[in-house]
Order: sequence, then structure tokens, then C-alpha cells
Amino acid sequence: MWYVIQTIGGREQHALNLIAKLVDTVVIQELFIPRCEIMKRIGGVWVKRADVMLPGYVFVVTDDPAKLESELRKNVPLFTKILRNNDTFAPLDKEEIAFINAFAKPGTRVAELSTGVIEGDNVVILNGPLLGQTGHIKKIDRHKRLAYLNMTIMGRQKAIKLGLEIVRKQA
Repeated sequence: MWYVIQTIGGREQHALNLIAKLVDTVVIQELFIPRCEIMKRIGGVWVKRADVMLPGYVFVVTDDPAKLESELRKNVPLFTKILRNNDTFAPLDKEEIAFINAFAKPGTRVAELSTGVIEGDNVVILNGPLLGQTGHIKKIDRHKRLAYLNMTIMGRQKAIKLGLEIVRKQA
């Protein structure tokens, strides 16, 4: 089952490193932070970078969330907490897992940069993880080369950003 570990925003990689190092490896099947490739302007040059898709969250696949919670409390000296509904651990449902897998492929867990064109008022995605997902796109920021989508995770709406390069605009 997939669970979400909440941590301090901006410290996800540090939390992941501590968990991987200090928690018993028998408890964890997979531990990852979903990332997305974005274009960032650094020193006047556009550079491709991998950015955290869901800030403040680390994802873990485990069969024993109670043991994992105990290990986190005992061994990890950073705020880490498995998200719950009331007093029970709440695994992600199939739709949430499918949504994450659609963008951040198993293995790398990085959503690649998508490319598209604007034809009139419509966006046509040519390739990348946004292909076939135009209905989920809520906003496009052409200047920052980003597409914003809404995702439901643990019953909460989260806005996520994915890299989108618009290669041309047709009237």
C-alpha cells in the first residue's frame, strides 16, 4: 500500500535521506519524492531542472505502516508523520496512485517536460506526460513554462505544476 509522509516543505530530500538511512529497510518497499522537469531561467539562460511535484510530501510503499510510524518516531530527528484519517493510517486509493504513476513513472519518479502548441484558444500537447491530460490542466503560464493541474490527494485538493514548453502559437 502507498502512504504519504508529511514533512517540512523544502526539506523533502533531507527527510527522504534520513528515512532511507535510519529506518529498517524491511519495512519500506519503495521511498520516493515525485518530481517534475521544469525550465528555470538562471543567469539569463533556460536550464532544465527537476523540481518537487508535491512540496512537503514523501511517498512510501509499505505493508506495515504502524511499524514504519514507530521507526519514524524513534529514529528520524525531523518532522515526519504518516497522514491519517482520524486514527487510522490512510493509504492512497487506486485513482491517486494511477494519477502519480501517469506523470512520475516508476523507477525515476520524474515527470518529463511536455511540449505543446496553442491553436486558437486550445492547447494541443505534442508529447510528454501531459499528452491526453489536457482536461486536467487548469492554467498555463507560458512565461514560466508551466502547466498547473489540480490533484486530489488524501481528500484534499492540491495544485501541482508540471513543465510545459509551448513551441508555437497559431491564431
